[in-house]
Amino acid sequence: MNTKDTQNIQNFWAIGINYKKTDASLRGMFAVNNEQYDQLLAVAPEYGLNEFFILSTCNRTEIYGFASSPKQLISLICSVTAGDEATFNEICYAKNNRSAIEHLFNVAAGLDSQILGDYEILGQIKIAVKNAKKQGFVGTFLERLINSVLQASKAIKTHTALSGGTVSVSFAAVQYIREFFEGPTRTPGMKCPSSAHMMTTPTIEHYIAREKVNIEDKKIVLLGTGKIGKSTCRNLVDYLNTHNITLINRTEETAKELASELGLNYAPIERLESELASANIILVSTSSSEPVVLANHLENKGRKLVIDFSIPCNTAQDAQKLPNVKFVDVDILSKIKDETLSQRKAEVPKAVAIINTIIAEFTEWYELRKHVPVLKTVKNKLKEIYIAPVLVGSCMFEAESNIVNDDKIQKVISSLAVKIRKNNTLGCHFIQAINEYIA
Repeated sequence: MNTKDTQNIQNFWAIGINYKKTDASLRGMFAVNNEQYDQLLAVAPEYGLNEFFILSTCNRTEIYGFASSPKQLISLICSVTAGDEATFNEICYAKNNRSAIEHLFNVAAGLDSQILGDYEILGQIKIAVKNAKKQGFVGTFLERLINSVLQASKAIKTHTALSGGTVSVSFAAVQYIREFFEGPTRTPGMKCPSSAHMMTTPTIEHYIAREKVNIEDKKIVLLGTGKIGKSTCRNLVDYLNTHNITLINRTEETAKELASELGLNYAPIERLESELASANIILVSTSSSEPVVLANHLENKGRKLVIDFSIPCNTAQDAQKLPNVKFVDVDILSKIKDETLSQRKAEVPKAVAIINTIIAEFTEWYELRKHVPVLKTVKNKLKEIYIAPVLVGSCMFEAESNIVNDDKIQKVISSLAVKIRKNNTLGCHFIQAINEYIA
């Protein structure tokens, strides 16, 4: 597929839903998994779309791209989701032009994350763009925009403490497990926060005794070893000091590799039911369109803590409500508060300043790109002047060889580009470029 070198920025949109106006169950209705993403890319030309990508995570489903109307993008994304277009229109936000660009920068930097500064979103953006690019849906504009976004995120990571500390969705799960079994404890490397900064201890007096429990004695089963699954797994090992963890993934080799790296156990998907039955803690990080953890896996199988990162939730509704199950989703995890988050808030102005600087650079690049056709025309004309004899005043300017003086032409074109960027008197600069070349 051929995409245009330069798209009109007035037609660039960021449209989606996120955690701010929707809960996990509603977001799940509009989640797009990998298979659905491939379907959308295949039918996008039918909707008149040729440059876009879709970001679908536990906190948001968004589409970024060019369209003459936002309806094109909304219709496309809703063509494969469980939720309908009417519902999406009621709850979605639609940002255009610079507002859409700023939104993408904020999302990538973690400024728009459910947990401020959560850096895991950047990897998800990279994957989303990579998949779109493979199918030819990332042109010059999006390529440059994403590179600028990555540049800003790297600068924020390097020069601010916005993502400092250990707070992320995956680490929040570790915090929750610790408090669930042991009560509030000090986070390694942090000052002991007051009770006001800690998440509320689950009110489950009849569910589990509140005395200290050795978490190493609890069997943990982790379903799904993708990006969030891997991050969670490493946090479990590092902060709970446990290796009593069994990994299960549809692609068994992936689970085997991570288990080997961290000294854990792994099991094939065929043993899912028996592994869940014997587990005390179950973490779900899968991307199935249907529930993976069912009621019959858990019912009358002992007390269990189930933490589900998936959107839509991959734990069946009836399984979530079992009396022996404490169910936690990403919205509950996001309520964790500690000193790290307070420190991060103080870094927001620094991050915003970095973003504004790089957006200004991107805008300058875009403005120059609009003049590419003119610059190409001038460059071709200069080549013609060099190759063919041209009468200038009383002097004959003759080509001395068939080799084009590319260095000299490029210097003239660069000078012309700078002048065009400052003002739009193209005719005057065209003539001046020729004069500079033959001088």
